Order: sequence, then structure tokens, then C-alpha cells
Amino acid sequence: MFEKILEQIRCHDTVIIHRHTNPDGDAMGSQIGLKHVIKANFPDKRVLVVGDPAKRFAFMEDSTMDEVADEDYRDALAIVLDTSAKALISDDRYTTAHVSARIDHHLFCETIADIEVTDSSYESCCGLVTEFAIESGLTLTPLAAKSLYTGMVTDSGRFRYDSTSANTFRLASFLKQVPFDTNDIYRNLYADDFSFIRLRASFVLKIQFTEHKVGYIYTTKEELAATGADTFTVSRGMVNTMGEIRGVDIWVNFTETDDGVLCELRSSKYNINQVAVKYGGGGHIKASGATLKDRAQAMQMLAELDAMAAGGNE
Repeated sequence: MFEKILEQIRCHDTVIIHRHTNPDGDAMGSQIGLKHVIKANFPDKRVLVVGDPAKRFAFMEDSTMDEVADEDYRDALAIVLDTSAKALISDDRYTTAHVSARIDHHLFCETIADIEVTDSSYESCCGLVTEFAIESGLTLTPLAAKSLYTGMVTDSGRFRYDSTSANTFRLASFLKQVPFDTNDIYRNLYADDFSFIRLRASFVLKIQFTEHKVGYIYTTKEELAATGADTFTVSRGMVNTMGEIRGVDIWVNFTETDDGVLCELRSSKYNINQVAVKYGGGGHIKASGATLKDRAQAMQMLAELDAMAAGGNE
């Protein structure tokens, strides 16, 4: 599956690794993990990572992005990770690289690179990068293994989401053959400051329901500014405050920003990806996102989600 990418890594002295904007644990884990897989097995290669700041995942070792000049792309291989659509890629200079490749586990939306490896049966992009290492017979350093494991943990919901499979545990078992501290991962991921716990509680109080019990939260730009939190914390970080409510099978978090209304859609049983794609977004069958132009369009999306819940279309 990865032969062409491995061949291009061997052929290029410089490899530049991209991922999506507003990175989650899988984006950061796959980016850092792949960087250190390549460096360990091809020590003469120059491996660079680019993108917006890690923010919530800045606790991950080597999460600071590199300064990359335009001319660095001239003879480079650019690899895009964990990204289903061009508009979501952090730093569009990948298009100027000598050769481009993509490794992704989202539902396919469009062709991004010269070489495409996409497989939505994997719970995470980190799982795919781990598979790349196994298939290619590559060595993993403790940092590479820890980074990839972190992404698998976050995108599988601590191995709870139904994307978790026997293959997930096979890959996790492979990573655990390399020594690293899992307690350090979980402490940083799930131990919250009291201020964050209070913030989350305030969002629980904002939850509303449609007629057919679609849970939703709508945060205006003014409310976002008043929280003092960054956009990722409010948008991606608060969507699953609705995820454990009995009888709620679809939930969505709307967050107003200067660039539009960010929508995080989730479901325990329905294919909400089709709604996200209709509005220019994408992702997974039960976890997707999109950016809408205004509140009116957000309410239009909410009405479609309510109709889905009413009709029972999975």
C-alpha cells in the first residue's frame, strides 16, 4: 500500500510534512510520528514539519513547527497527513513541492496529492502511519511510538469509539513494544485545570435540543471572546459535552468566528457525514465538521439533522 511513498522518501533529500489546521491529537501525532520514523531510518534526510501552532497538544514532544522557506519545496517531497480536503491543509505550499503524497483515514472527498493512500477503515491517521512502518520494515524510536499512540488514543476516544477494531489493537500492540510512558500521555490529555472544568460546566448549561432531540450548542463571537478560550477549545473541545446524554443520537456544536460558523457534528448511530459534505465539510461517518457562512445557515443544517433524527435514516 505504501510502496510509492517509501520510494519517494528514498528519492528525496528533503521531506516536508503537513497536516490539517487546528490540529487534534491525531494530526499532531501522525506528523511528529512520521517525522521521527523517517529520521530514524533515513538519518541523512532533512525532515521538516509545518502548520499552525499545536495549541492544546503543545505538550507533545517536538510539537513546535519548523521555519520552512519557499525554496525548500523546490526539490522536496511533501506529505499531507490526516486531511480530507485541500481547504483544510495548514500551509498550501505543498502544491509547490517536487512530489506530493497524502496519507489519510477520512472518507475520500477529493484528490489532494500526486500519490494517494487513503483508507477509512483505520481509526486514525496514526494507525495508517504505524501500518506504513510495519509494512516497510522500519524502526520506531520511543518518541515516534509515543506520538503515534497518542493520536490513536485521541481519535479512538480511548479505544471506545466504534471505529476501534481488532486492527486498532494490533497496531497499538506493535507500538507498545517500544518503551514509552502512557501515564504521561493520559495525564496531559485528560487531567484538566479547574478553570477548564468550570468552562465545560458553563457549556453544559448552554445545551439545547431540537424537537427530535438533536443536541446543540451555539456560541456567538461575543460569547467566544468572553470565555477567554481559544477557538479550538470551544469548538472541538466542547462538542462531546453532549455525547453521553441518554436519547441524544446526534449532536452539533456551532461556534461563530471571523471566518464563519465552525460546526462539529457527531452521532452515535447516524451518517452525519453526508450533511457535513453538503455544506462543504467532511470527515467520518459519525464525526465530521464544516464551516458555514452565518447563523441562518447553521440553523438550516440543524433542521436537516433534526429531520434525520426524526426519520431514522442511518
